[in-house]
Amino acid sequence: QVQLVESGGGLVQPGGSLRLSCAASGSIFSTSVMGWYRQPPGKQRELVADITSGGSTNYVDSVKGRFTISRDNAKNTVYLQMNTLKPEDTAVYYCTLAGLGYMYWGQGTQVTVSS
Repeated sequence: QVQLVESGGGLVQPGGSLRLSCAASGSIFSTSVMGWYRQPPGKQRELVADITSGGSTNYVDSVKGRFTISRDNAKNTVYLQMNTLKPEDTAVYYCTLAGLGYMYWGQGTQVTVSS
């Protein structure tokens, strides 16, 4: 059984930074693709960024140059460093762990960008 626990969300002013963390239980972390999705109020959920077991990354265009995804396989943890935050980044952010035939979701953490 895999559990994902996110932390690091909160309220931040425009232009500020936050670092999200997601700790995973289980033994499949190191071989799985880790990702961050978000769901803004009243909108559909979208993929923000993901990172393969080998460290290859992918970002949605709206966060390129501002967000950085990374992983620490020794700690079973994935991070999302978010810089130069904008009000439109306000959303619930979800961590995911995926592989062939499986995908797990965390419970989500709220990020609010507002002055």
